[in-house]
Amino acid sequence: MKDNPDVLAVIDRYPEEVRAAILRLRALIAETAESSEAVGTLEETLKWGQPSYLTVRPKSGTTVRIDRDTSDSGDYALYVNCQSSLVSEWRGLFPNMTFGGNRSVHFRLDAKMPEDELRQMMLMALTYHASKNKRKAPSP
Repeated sequence: MKDNPDVLAVIDRYPEEVRAAILRLRALIAETAESSEAVGTLEETLKWGQPSYLTVRPKSGTTVRIDRDTSDSGDYALYVNCQSSLVSEWRGLFPNMTFGGNRSVHFRLDAKMPEDELRQMMLMALTYHASKNKRKAPSP
């Protein structure tokens, strides 16, 4: 993934503790993408002013966004398209996490970042369309 200076400028404006968490999330997204051939090329961009990560070749996944959490649910969050089934699937896999509707999972700075779970969630998001197409494929 190529660094996007606009994204880095947004991240640089976060308070120090939030910035560190967002940078770690960003690194986990890049590591997860690099560790799976199914993900392909990942692009870093801004969507709705939030650091965003999407697969461009092939378009295997849905966009993952990360941002400071301004709700009472946490200090930082990971967002996906609310039309996807991802958050519902994550709720089943990780019932003790804090979710926001159909589109987000929230984290607190005073708790350890659940990196293993995040890697799984990110892989599911970055391969969402490819996995969905496999589920729809007719049986031979």
